[in-house]
Amino acid sequence: MKLFRPVGTKELELIQESGYKEFPPRLPEQPIFYPVLNVEYATEIAEKWNARYNDDNKGYVTEFDVDDEFVKRYEVQVVGASHHQELWVPAEELEEFNRHIIGTIKVIREF
Repeated sequence: MKLFRPVGTKELELIQESGYKEFPPRLPEQPIFYPVLNVEYATEIAEKWNARYNDDNKGYVTEFDVDDEFVKRYEVQVVGASHHQELWVPAEELEEFNRHIIGTIKVIREF
């Protein structure tokens, strides 16, 4: 399954450090990792939130593939408009989630 993740510069630097292979662990105040199901929603977050509210005013959209069978364990959550679809991955499962990423994480948009 192709997924997207809006990120700021700090998170992108940690992704780079992993060789574009994994997302960094969540902070204690972040109990859920939420990749999104479409580029439109990821773009909204990166452009309207990350680029406006991060210290350096930059936002990025990443794209990556995850093993279809593995990702079925997460129910699609709709958190606003019909295209606001995301998966809720508990922070304690992120390491396992990362192991099911196929290929590398790519930056496809920058704001």
